[in-house]
Amino acid sequence: MTIGNFSPVGNNGQRRGKRILEEEAPLLPSKQEETGESDEFNGASFAGAVFNLSTTIVGAGIMSLPATMKVLGLVPGILLIIFFAFFTEASIDMLTRFSRAGKTVSYGGVMGDAFGRTGKVLTQLCIIVNNVGVLIVYMIIIGDVLSGTSSGGNHHFGVLEGWFGQHWWTGRFFILLVSMLAVFAPLACFKRVDSLRFTSALSVALAVVFVIITAGIAIVKLLAGSIAMPKLFPDIPDLASVWNFFTVVPVIVTAYICHYNVHPIENELEDPSQIKPVVRTSLALCSTVYLTTSFFGFLLFGEATLDDVLANFDSNLGIPYSSVLNDAVRVSYAVHLMLVFPMIFHALRLNVDGLLFPSARPLSSDNQRFAIITAVLLSVVFLAANFIPSIWDAFQFTGATAAVCIGFIFPAAITLRDPHGIATKWDKIVAIFMISLAVLSNVIAIYSDAYALFNESKASPQS
Repeated sequence: MTIGNFSPVGNNGQRRGKRILEEEAPLLPSKQEETGESDEFNGASFAGAVFNLSTTIVGAGIMSLPATMKVLGLVPGILLIIFFAFFTEASIDMLTRFSRAGKTVSYGGVMGDAFGRTGKVLTQLCIIVNNVGVLIVYMIIIGDVLSGTSSGGNHHFGVLEGWFGQHWWTGRFFILLVSMLAVFAPLACFKRVDSLRFTSALSVALAVVFVIITAGIAIVKLLAGSIAMPKLFPDIPDLASVWNFFTVVPVIVTAYICHYNVHPIENELEDPSQIKPVVRTSLALCSTVYLTTSFFGFLLFGEATLDDVLANFDSNLGIPYSSVLNDAVRVSYAVHLMLVFPMIFHALRLNVDGLLFPSARPLSSDNQRFAIITAVLLSVVFLAANFIPSIWDAFQFTGATAAVCIGFIFPAAITLRDPHGIATKWDKIVAIFMISLAVLSNVIAIYSDAYALFNESKASPQS
């Protein structure tokens, strides 16, 4: 009996909201009714879906956007952010249309429908690599913000170190351990994405808090005449400046990657036809956060804007209560990342399970398998963030490649393959452009990362 056969005749939205999230569910699990989950869940709301998808989008990348304005200038930078919001909407629309045509309920399922088992496995591997890397980086950032970090022979105090001094309980290991046990593990135990709607709403609110604080400081300093209006267009005095222009493009290209959570969110919606307005609303919300963060961040710090603007909030801002505002920005951002963590983790767990146990019953109906996979993945992320210092270098390469594949190359490849004959001529033109831009972005990202790593390795023996 297939997924399509066990659903009752009645409200289609209610059926879709209750159905099993994993694609590999040929039989109705015999134990699912015993949990009582299916009978209690009548489908996710529109607002909950918007917050969950928005939380997937707005992660650590928000802090890199002001630096792109420093290179591009405000006008090209703002136009690129808006352009890639529409570009992302087009790629997600490709995925959802081909999902309906092939009656698939996961990203891997759509790729499997177009390219067979190889396509499905490749998609799952890319999502796993991308999400593991993102979660490790999030945990490293949380540790840096709360417990401090040492680089270049200097120690930068974390928020808790600044408040209470250096103790064993303000150290990175203990802070991350408490975060893991008190926040990450409990939130990771939810089996449905919709269960995270309240934490996702809080996460989006904290991102808005960061924007409001940054905007407030920038406006106050602008009115006081202590900062100047930022440049509107890039300075291009030589060829090196042209190269810098291209190196920031990958930051914006990957700013909206959320495709791996579109299917889980759609599967839980009370009315699955709402997924398109959910995507558009989320992209509009996130674009607004991105645009305001980029504008006010660059306005506030100008040419002193660092690659990670959070690092700019580690010094005197030149206004009253500077240290309080610095701490408020850093704490709100750390908590924001903690609440983004379970959204990224949910997709990671589903794809690891789909890769390792493609023929097993749905993960949500197997508590033992669910617990083991959850515990192992959390342990891997925690240990990597604490004990593997070079993990960041590896994920600069693999993460960039996997993210671009997930966001643009795979949806475009499905469209060009067109297994159900539904792609229009315009769809294929957009798909070709999408792949070309994604490949260019990937090459630039890999080259710039390799160049920076090579220069760092050459400089380190002399220091």
